[in-house]
Amino acid sequence: MGYRKLEIWQLARDVSISVHRLTRDRLPKFKMYEEGTEISRSSKSIRSNIVEGHGRRRYREDFIRFLTSRHASCNERIDHLETLQETGSLNEGSLLQELHDELDRLGCKLNRFTQSVESLNLSVGGEGEKYIVREEIG
Repeated sequence: MGYRKLEIWQLARDVSISVHRLTRDRLPKFKMYEEGTEISRSSKSIRSNIVEGHGRRRYREDFIRFLTSRHASCNERIDHLETLQETGSLNEGSLLQELHDELDRLGCKLNRFTQSVESLNLSVGGEGEKYIVREEIG
């Protein structure tokens, strides 16, 4: 599968695994079912949406929409992690900082990748067809 070659997917995979382990192993049980489930699920959705967007890469606007949505999700994950730290629910300062940095790095890479997709040469298909990317992405 071509999406596995994308650095943004590889990084999103690593982040989702790290966040899953953090929420499973480090959160107090009473937070596990509230924030833990939300953070873990949404981190996995970042990588899943990159895969789905990649599957629609021939339709430029769809691909861009999926990438933009995932960039916003990175910012949301950072906010969730900061909230856990601020409320004292998670006191893993260095681990949280590492995840924050990884999510920030992923967000920057998603942004640059989105910009490169936006700048691709496009052609318009026949009547009723969507834009088709001439170059293969990833």
